[in-house]
Amino acid sequence: MKCADANIILRFLTGDDPVKAAACLRLMQRLQQGLEEATTSTVIFHEVLYVLSSRAHYGLSHPEAAARLKPIVALRGLQVPHKRTVLHALDVYTEHPFLDFGNALSVAEMARLGIEEIISYERDFDRAPGIKRVEP
Repeated sequence: MKCADANIILRFLTGDDPVKAAACLRLMQRLQQGLEEATTSTVIFHEVLYVLSSRAHYGLSHPEAAARLKPIVALRGLQVPHKRTVLHALDVYTEHPFLDFGNALSVAEMARLGIEEIISYERDFDRAPGIKRVEP
């Protein structure tokens, strides 16, 4: 098995380099059909979302960026640790644009584990539903 890096996903999603985008499209098709398997990590998704939503790069809104990434996460041949939690985090990221993806992932992981309190100085968590932020 191989690991898919952020630049592969970005080339596929943005098409900014037509030759590389075509190769990445073929890879995504093989992954979808189950002809090939790959893995990736939540860190890769964080990087992809950062680039897609950055004003310096593509400037997509959280909902636009998440909508592009969700089908990638759901690919049959792409192994993603805690895939359901990542998909939930993308929903949180979409619904609460004041959270970056790292924080959205924390909220989703807390929901998966039944945790309602987070120890943090980051006040964005104060606006996340179902989360109580406490300071040490």
